[in-house]
Amino acid sequence: MSSLIVPTKKINYLNNKDILKEIHKSKTTYCIFTKPEYADYDIIIRDLADIPGLLKEKTETRIIVDEDTGESESVTATFPPEALAARATRLTRISQELELMAGKKPRNELAVVSVDSIKPQDVIFRLMTWNHIPLAAPTVPKIIKGNKVKGKVESVIDDPEIFDDGLGELDVDLPAALATPTPKKYVKVNFPSFQHYKLDDNLVPQLVGKSHWQGDINTGEFCRTHGQITNKLATMYMKLCERYVTRSNWRGYSYRDEMQAQAILQLTQVGLQFDESKSQNPFAYYTSAITNSFTRILNIEKQNQNIRDDILEMNSLNPSYTRQGMGGNQSYDSTGDYD
Repeated sequence: MSSLIVPTKKINYLNNKDILKEIHKSKTTYCIFTKPEYADYDIIIRDLADIPGLLKEKTETRIIVDEDTGESESVTATFPPEALAARATRLTRISQELELMAGKKPRNELAVVSVDSIKPQDVIFRLMTWNHIPLAAPTVPKIIKGNKVKGKVESVIDDPEIFDDGLGELDVDLPAALATPTPKKYVKVNFPSFQHYKLDDNLVPQLVGKSHWQGDINTGEFCRTHGQITNKLATMYMKLCERYVTRSNWRGYSYRDEMQAQAILQLTQVGLQFDESKSQNPFAYYTSAITNSFTRILNIEKQNQNIRDDILEMNSLNPSYTRQGMGGNQSYDSTGDYD
């Protein structure tokens, strides 16, 4: 009697859509909005001057070739404004997700939101900007004399007498160094800063949200420590590292725990730096960060192992099997090469 094997549906625990959603939720904890519904954006812009172009219809002429007859025909089509289409697409996705959560299969005639039902005043624009981020403390660049760096002044100090011996070592005219123009630098934040805008009845952009801000949107203050990543995003970090460490090129090492711990730490530092305006693939971004963390631990462990083997060889003892397999009598220098 043969047993019946029921195929199980493959479950995708991590995907770009879910990761993007958790990244967005985590970033909103560092932001302030005039209304909660303004936290979700429809389209990303780089300049407020781009808004009029996004609210205009676009007309394109395309050449369509009939596969059967080979005849070509020029067809002119008019497309809805990009901003309105972006909001309609987002609302359609949300309505379909709600139907799935309710156990219903999405029906196109009910789930699709028409572009004609969207008004320009409904669209939320995310402007990538640093205007509300304060400038970092001014610093003096490295002082170079000839081809050698003589020193570096960490901060601008009005009274040069504070330097004592350090000023003599710099061997430089401090006022001249302070007068040297330096690039404008903002305070370091954990993800690219942005502002949310919404059009009023006169189609004038109005500020409705700021990142790295707390208090009132106009009279509040800059803050970069009051938010946090969501528990689900933290779980995703751990799941990614646990899955990645089981790959064939990493699972043979005995220090996998150190690799995994370093990768999780790295993700907590750079996880929110993913920029949705440049890519919609956070999975690849996180995988690259994990790979770099694993490689860093691997190089550190290899360096420690080669130092240990050098000490064993200097004391006429047998080094590790890895060194013996390489022929022995090979010293490891600080650059990572063998002599």
